Amino acid sequence: MGCVVVLLSVCACTTVAPPPAPLLSMDVPPHWSAADAAGAGAAGVSPSSLASWWQRFDDPLLGDLVGSALQANTSVVGAQAALRQSQAFRDLATAALWPTLGSSASAQRSTAGHSTGNSFRLGLDAAWTPDVFGAGRAAVDAGEATVRASAASLGDLQVQIAAEVALSYVLLRTAQARFAIAVDNLASQQETLQITQWREQAGLVTSLESEQARAAAEQTRALLPALQTSIEQTRHALAVLTGQVPTALAVTLAETRPVPQADPALALSIPAQTLRQRADVRAAEYQVAAALASVREADARRWPSFAIGGSVGLSALTAGALTNGGSVVSSLLASVSWPVFDSGAARAQVRVQQAALDQAQQVYRAAVLGALKEVEDALIALSGDRQRLLSLRNAADAAGNAALLARQRYSSGLVDFQTVLETQRTQFGAQDSVASTSADVSGDLVRLFKALGGGWRSDLDPGAADAARPAADLATTATPSGPP
Repeated sequence: MGCVVVLLSVCACTTVAPPPAPLLSMDVPPHWSAADAAGAGAAGVSPSSLASWWQRFDDPLLGDLVGSALQANTSVVGAQAALRQSQAFRDLATAALWPTLGSSASAQRSTAGHSTGNSFRLGLDAAWTPDVFGAGRAAVDAGEATVRASAASLGDLQVQIAAEVALSYVLLRTAQARFAIAVDNLASQQETLQITQWREQAGLVTSLESEQARAAAEQTRALLPALQTSIEQTRHALAVLTGQVPTALAVTLAETRPVPQADPALALSIPAQTLRQRADVRAAEYQVAAALASVREADARRWPSFAIGGSVGLSALTAGALTNGGSVVSSLLASVSWPVFDSGAARAQVRVQQAALDQAQQVYRAAVLGALKEVEDALIALSGDRQRLLSLRNAADAAGNAALLARQRYSSGLVDFQTVLETQRTQFGAQDSVASTSADVSGDLVRLFKALGGGWRSDLDPGAADAARPAADLATTATPSGPP
């Protein structure tokens, strides 16, 4: 009994938290270099304002599609299951810290020669492995960090899915807009062909001009099937993203609508805040924390382990005798186990986990650098495409006026057919470029919202209470603590 008291005293006095590890600080710029070029403001953006960034496009159908995808997308549902699995593993590690209690009952009949005997037993068995050196606590910490990483990974997947839905929706509306532009230009070219045929019949032009007009019209007509194919395939992609069969949205997306545009005024969060908003950076951070806890667990398992067990029960030769006081049996066991020689396996396991920690740190660094690059690239692209769109719109207006004047003058015989043909081609190209570039601007905004960390609710992150801590302050090495 005395050894049990001593062992309990050891358990109460020597379970200590592992020492804090050194911190790594990454250089994060104080502001975005391309923010002014994109016309973005400098005021901060809260994570909640970015959680449903697709509402900024003022397109209810887009919002419905994103909402459906975040609920029913197969990858999202799978990630939710992975989160539940990581939570169960954490609970397993937590349960291992506590004593276990079991019950048993048995009845036995044995025969030896001509004699037969019976025995009956009822009992309770208890066991506990005290976490003297913190291995169990480190396992729980690793499990908790893995849960947070899984939650953040789910958030990152939601960010990816929301952006993919929005980009596919923009692509659909762009294809519809380009289809309408092609139809309008085809109608104009067919009018020109009709005029050319009349002039040919009147002997004012040759069949050369008529065939050129026919070729221009047929080239434009040939674009329509390709654009219609793009429209149908994008509808299929959107249906699958929302967890439905490919043809499920054929009716919902049949109506042609304009390309969604967001408010050009955008207030950017500072780089450090953006890193805290991004789910992938959070996930990489928690993976580092999990790897650090695994190092400490492996180090703690190099030292002795203790176990306490016992049982109490009733044992008798007959079932009725189980209630007699003399049938009570009990036992108590305390043990200690410490590998004497393992050829360095325990230390090698520590090195394995330390190497895994080093890898996790580099994954985190890559996530931070990638996040910074994504925002800078999105800002540069947004700035350039906005400038292009402004010039292309001016060019499209001028090309439309030129095509109208050329057609009128051709009808009056004031210009040749080559002038009409060239102005129509220029008009069609300019209008098509405006539609494509307008879609590029919307796509750039989607990518910018995604790069800023929008598309998930960071307040649901179990580690959100740590958001005030700079994202780049993470543990980098773990020093084996040794026995206390």
